[in-house]
Amino acid sequence: MSETSTKQPDQDMQRHTPRVSVVLPARNEAGAIGGVVRKVIECVPDSEVIVVSDGSTDGTDELAREAGARVLRHPYSKGNGAAIKAGARAARGDILVFLDADGQHDPTDILRLLVRLDEGYDMVVGARQSGSQASIGRGLANAIYNRLASYMTGHPVADLTSGFRAVRAHLFREFLYLLPNGFSYPTTSTMAFFRAGYSVAYEPIHAAPRIGKSHIRLAHDGARFLLIIFKVGSLYSPLKLFAPVAATLF
Repeated sequence: MSETSTKQPDQDMQRHTPRVSVVLPARNEAGAIGGVVRKVIECVPDSEVIVVSDGSTDGTDELAREAGARVLRHPYSKGNGAAIKAGARAARGDILVFLDADGQHDPTDILRLLVRLDEGYDMVVGARQSGSQASIGRGLANAIYNRLASYMTGHPVADLTSGFRAVRAHLFREFLYLLPNGFSYPTTSTMAFFRAGYSVAYEPIHAAPRIGKSHIRLAHDGARFLLIIFKVGSLYSPLKLFAPVAATLF
């Protein structure tokens, strides 16, 4: 991974350590990235904005840099989760905020997530409300994921797959080795936080239609989400996973 960014003296970087680092994974998001970065800087002016360009070929890097972001570049696409991990490792803030670079998430909602985090939570997830799902099928799938994850963790899960969240950086980094390179990082991180005993809150948000084409493949990534739920469940709550099956067979 190579890094390109606006040149700043090392002493200036040391003097100003941001409280919040905003990480945006982006793959060919030229249609939205400039506006999203500018809106983030406007809403959270003291934050560090990091765009992780995951093998983009459409000018995403240049547009993000021109808008004021620090740009990390993958030479080829490694996946949304890989971009998240790269951004988390490079971030200097005590708090990490993750949001999509496609215009779905409103940067003004970042402030509400930070307020909830200051109430004592370790992670605050932006929970999409009705009408925010891209399709009826995806909304139904997310409802199934939420119910299954709630059963596995023993906690109500309002939005398992939301990529909009604020989290304490040192706690999030504890689970980097668990996070997959694909689109399933929200699923894994949410369940890992619950099972580790960390405090998770949900803040209602509205997600707008994305700008450009989605990179999620509903059948392929949907099956992956389910496998990750069962994987984490087998690690942390094996009885909840296997006891019903054993009872049925008995």
